[in-house]
Amino acid sequence: MELLATKGQLAASEIYENFDVSAPAVSQHLKVLREADLVQMEKRAQQHLYNLNPGAMSEIEVWIQKMTKSWNDRFNMLDKVLEREKKKGKGESEKV
Repeated sequence: MELLATKGQLAASEIYENFDVSAPAVSQHLKVLREADLVQMEKRAQQHLYNLNPGAMSEIEVWIQKMTKSWNDRFNMLDKVLEREKKKGKGESEKV
């Protein structure tokens, strides 16, 4: 996916050249990406040309932003809990 994102549309043969695995193995990965609708394939004569699916990339970006916000909210809550525990621990040690 990174290869397609940086270089744009590529023929399957151009994609295969970038990996140290067999062409059939890369082809299987491309099939999974197609079935997940992450890449699009266009047949032109004997070539299979691949592109990233921009709609799917947008959906992934929205999901990542949502997950990032969720995790940041959780970490902020944890920070507050830890800060309260830290203050509570200080108060008890001052009593001793």
